[in-house]
Amino acid sequence: MTKDFRLCTYMSYTLIRVISVLAIAGVIIRPFKLPEAVWAVAGAVLLVLLRQISPTEALTGLNRGTDVYLFLTGMMLLAETAREEKLFDWLAAHATVLAKGSSTRLFLLIYLVGIIVTVFLSNDATAVVLTPAVAAAVRAANVKNPLPYLLICAFIANAASFVLPISNPANLVIYGSHMPPLLHWLRLYFLPSLFAIAATYLMLYLTQRTALKQQTETDIQLPTLSRGGKTALYGILGTAVVLLIASAMDLQLGLPTAITGILTSAIVIISARKDPRIVIKGVTWSVLPLVGGLFIIVEALYKTGLIHAISQLLDHSAAHSAAGAAWGSSFSIAIACNLANNLPVGLVAGNAIQVAHLPEMVKSAILIGVDLGPNLSITGSLATILWLVALRREGHMVSAWAFLKIGFFVMMVALLLAIGSLWL
Repeated sequence: MTKDFRLCTYMSYTLIRVISVLAIAGVIIRPFKLPEAVWAVAGAVLLVLLRQISPTEALTGLNRGTDVYLFLTGMMLLAETAREEKLFDWLAAHATVLAKGSSTRLFLLIYLVGIIVTVFLSNDATAVVLTPAVAAAVRAANVKNPLPYLLICAFIANAASFVLPISNPANLVIYGSHMPPLLHWLRLYFLPSLFAIAATYLMLYLTQRTALKQQTETDIQLPTLSRGGKTALYGILGTAVVLLIASAMDLQLGLPTAITGILTSAIVIISARKDPRIVIKGVTWSVLPLVGGLFIIVEALYKTGLIHAISQLLDHSAAHSAAGAAWGSSFSIAIACNLANNLPVGLVAGNAIQVAHLPEMVKSAILIGVDLGPNLSITGSLATILWLVALRREGHMVSAWAFLKIGFFVMMVALLLAIGSLWL
């Protein structure tokens, strides 16, 4: 009886792992060019239908992502409202004028804006908000090869995503209800972030320096920002302030983001007398079921003992050598993020960290691996997937191989310096 039970359990755990791997692979590869969400939801539904996870357990997993859903909803509404009111076109025109015909100066300006947006509004906001702005900027500047500028949106979204707790939803997932206070966070991550941001800029510039040898338009006509555009701008700035306050008060960030996003959109729509369906249709809502499906899949994996095994491995490694555990876990997590996306990997790592008893340095190294590691490949993070969606919408495409060739150098150098700076 015991032997039969063990065999049944083993087969069940194997089935969960196979379905999870196939679902995550579908998200990354997108067979038949179906949306990423289809594969995540299909995997979650299949786990329930095959009774590998009960509806109650699936609902529990789904509920764990509530803060992330609210956060993404607010950000996507803000971005779509701003895009509809031509705020991005206005910002793009000003950036192009400041560049004064220099492609290198335009590259730096876009990078600096990317840092600000990522730090204060999250890496997902950079993918959703900044990408259309940059696409508009390169059109206004009559740039022949827009790729170097568009790549900034993807790379800085991950490189600057651990300056503040609000800079990446993955930070919320990893620390959960044990988020460090803002000042403690800055002591842990400010220096590694500085190294990551500087190294990413240097390596990205070096890989793109040939493509940047092109003239940009100087005779740019500055558009007038509409009343709705100004309201959207104030809404984005207000959201940044609200998130900083919420972070300092150790509050969850999803609800404040959703409230400010919905309020800003409602004010703009009412004042401009627009049809709200225009904004609602423009939002990439498929991101929400994608995230929800991944949360359910991770809940199923929790049953297999995977998270307990990882926490034991981390405990053993840290007890033997904290430095070795920091380096090993960070690079292992970074590679895992590119194989399975940093959201499910971050969920698993976050649960493992909360079970294990790890030194602060090892926890920090793991978070840096989750946040910075996805710069290696095109589907390493949710932010990069959102960036791909935004690129398609603007009529641009980047192949997985082209991104990997750049990402290998950019990510490896930045990760080495960021982890090394933990000892400083």
